[in-house]
Amino acid sequence: MTTPSLLLLSAFLVVLFLLAWPLGAFLARVGAGDGAIRGLGWLHRFESALYRAAGLPADRAMGWKTYAVALVVFNALGTLFVYAVQRLQAWLPLNPQNLPNVSPDSSFNTAVSFVANTNWQGYAGEQTMSYLTQMVALAGQNFFSAATGIAVVFALVRAFAARSSASVGNFWVDVTRATLYVLLPLSLLLAILLMSQGVIQNFDTYRAVATLDGGVQTLAMGPVASQEAIKLLGTNGGGFFNANSAHPFENPTALVNFLQLLAIFLIPTALCFAFGRMVGDIRQGWAVLAAMTIVFVLMTLAVFAAEQAAHPALGALGVDQAAGPLQSGGNMEGKETRFGVKGSALFVAVTTAASCGAVNAMHDSLMPLGGAVPLLLMQFGEVIFGGVGSGLYGMLVFAILAVFVAGLMIGRTPEYLGKKIGPHEMKMTSLAILVTPILVLGGTAVAVVTGAGTAGIANPGAHGFSEILYAFTSAANNNGSAFAGLSANTPFYNTMLAVAMWFGRFAVIVPVLAIAGSLAGKQRLPVTGGTMPTHGPLFVFLLIGTVVLVVVLNYVPALALGPVVEHLQLFR
Repeated sequence: MTTPSLLLLSAFLVVLFLLAWPLGAFLARVGAGDGAIRGLGWLHRFESALYRAAGLPADRAMGWKTYAVALVVFNALGTLFVYAVQRLQAWLPLNPQNLPNVSPDSSFNTAVSFVANTNWQGYAGEQTMSYLTQMVALAGQNFFSAATGIAVVFALVRAFAARSSASVGNFWVDVTRATLYVLLPLSLLLAILLMSQGVIQNFDTYRAVATLDGGVQTLAMGPVASQEAIKLLGTNGGGFFNANSAHPFENPTALVNFLQLLAIFLIPTALCFAFGRMVGDIRQGWAVLAAMTIVFVLMTLAVFAAEQAAHPALGALGVDQAAGPLQSGGNMEGKETRFGVKGSALFVAVTTAASCGAVNAMHDSLMPLGGAVPLLLMQFGEVIFGGVGSGLYGMLVFAILAVFVAGLMIGRTPEYLGKKIGPHEMKMTSLAILVTPILVLGGTAVAVVTGAGTAGIANPGAHGFSEILYAFTSAANNNGSAFAGLSANTPFYNTMLAVAMWFGRFAVIVPVLAIAGSLAGKQRLPVTGGTMPTHGPLFVFLLIGTVVLVVVLNYVPALALGPVVEHLQLFR
């Protein structure tokens, strides 16, 4: 591990917190949903006009069941729309390359993927998707899936803050305000910054350019900066190009790379501050953020150390892998020289801690223990910062489990933020926590025992197993990154991974909304001498321990068969 790596990590966290603090205050006002925000009255009038034009019941409070039905129906219709655009793109405008219609199984997988905020891509974007498909279908769902996550966390936080209410809010208002007040303005600002640094934004046909060796290369064009901005801010991850953020037209410089890292974590971090403000105790937001940050830093240091180490096979050949003035040092396979090990390793940790899936390096080329880090970060349940909204509501579910365990240990009725945690909440918490391990381990088991599953493995042995485990971990936890050594654009994987993505998203959201509905109806109890503090260091480490314990119980055997065995084989 090098000093520049530690300085980069420190600078990243400092800038992140400085930007997220004021955004958190703004998000708290957006989540209140009680009218115009000071200075934005004109935008509130436009918002009201949207409700009238759409005929939406914006002034009607919803119980959790109505909220959940609206959410699922909205996203199901979005899935049908994205599927239809892909299947019809050959006859639709903005297709200067005359790209054909996308196959049924790939269209189905991609539609579910973008609606579920996963953005798993089994295709090469510049060779498969027209400009219209990229802009209207895929980028559109980048906004709506992120807004859905923000809406769910608003509903849950309101339930904790409510004195006693039958409502968790209004889904249509929440998703509209999240899009209109937060995602659109931030995306516009980031897109302008990206264009100023060289990220392309055009509708040109692909260009043939002469290469230095006298050949000809075709360069893909397109409206990249606009999709890149919401891909990052919405923790979506689906790149315009197949190479994603390793492509120079998406991520041309070290400065852009740093901006992309900040964009991925910005809203998940700000939502922690918004949570503290909305429940009336900013310390609660800091406690959750501290738990996320501690785990993130430890995991990032682990991937730094793994990737900075020399590869033993290259060392045996006498290759100099030490860091120096002219080289980054360490394992540079699959990494861009303009980012080096530190810029690539930090991106690996950020994109898998958040459920983003954008990549600036080939995860398949990571050292075995380096590859174990993104696996673990996803297997934590995407709660270490996590996706927009989903990270915070996932961590709050673990907080409910943590206070329940603590209550059992000290013989007191468990409560969190003044709300008693009863059998119903624990049943829903268990369902929300266990659904993703079932999808990951069940899907991996099916894939490794079927011919259709093993046919896509490019590497035999432990690494091949890791590729399948990574694919289902990424899909069920709505991340979208991949080891990429697995040929997954087949009917088998397109179907299996789509199922994992859909239920990994909505089979978690519905129990979370059920918890919100139950807690909203309970009286908020005053703090007494017997109340367990949930804002101090003891609770932070209890929360971390709960998250880690669940991962250990669920995934350690599978990790032992993959990255651990591969590490032992490599360094034997």
